[in-house]
Amino acid sequence: MADIDVKQLAGRIDTVLDILVAGDTHSAIHNLEILKNELLRAESEERTQTPGSSKTPWEI
Repeated sequence: MADIDVKQLAGRIDTVLDILVAGDTHSAIHNLEILKNELLRAESEERTQTPGSSKTPWEI
């Protein structure tokens, strides 16, 4: 999962923590579910690509 921007991920986690501190647990859980799905999708897409072949935009 080399395509993950660690700083962006940390920022999104900070946002969820801020939402939790504000007391909106429903929104925090929803944001965590979105983040989890994005990470799982990125990992799944990485597995489906064959090694050594990167897709170019026009191959999508």
